[in-house]
Amino acid sequence: MKITTKGHYGLRIMMELAFAWGTGPVLVDNIAKNQGISGKYIHVLMLSLKNTGLARAVRGPNGGYLLTRAPAEITISEIIHAMEGSNFPVDCVGDKTQCSRSHNCAASELWTRIYRETEKILAAVTLQDLIDRQRALLEPQVEYQI
Repeated sequence: MKITTKGHYGLRIMMELAFAWGTGPVLVDNIAKNQGISGKYIHVLMLSLKNTGLARAVRGPNGGYLLTRAPAEITISEIIHAMEGSNFPVDCVGDKTQCSRSHNCAASELWTRIYRETEKILAAVTLQDLIDRQRALLEPQVEYQI
C-alpha cells in the first residue's frame, strides 16, 4: 500500500482539526500555515473528508472546518479510506475476478494477508491516539545537568 500526498495531507488536516476539537471551527489559513499545505489544496481535500462525514464546514465570519465526531471515535482507517479509497496492494485482493490465478495463488494469499494486517493496524489507531502521541513529542524534554 502506498499512501499518496492526498492521504498524507488529509491525515495532517484531520490532526489539525483534532487538536482544535471543542474550540470551534479551524480556519483554512491556520491549517495552511501550521501544516504547510496550500489553502486551495485544503479545500480540495476537504471535499473527500466532508463527503465521507468525517468533517464539516461552518460558514460565516467565524467559519472554518470541524470534525463531526470526537477524535477518539475516528480511526485512521476511516481517514485513509476517505482520501485514498481502497488500499488493496493489488487488484485481485479486492476482486478475485481480476486475475484468473487468484484462487490458487500463493502471492495472492500474501497480498491478502498484508492488506488484512494493515487494515487491523489502521483500524486500531484513532485520531486521538495520534494527537496524544504528537503532544508527547512536542513536550519539552527536561535535561538535568550536575
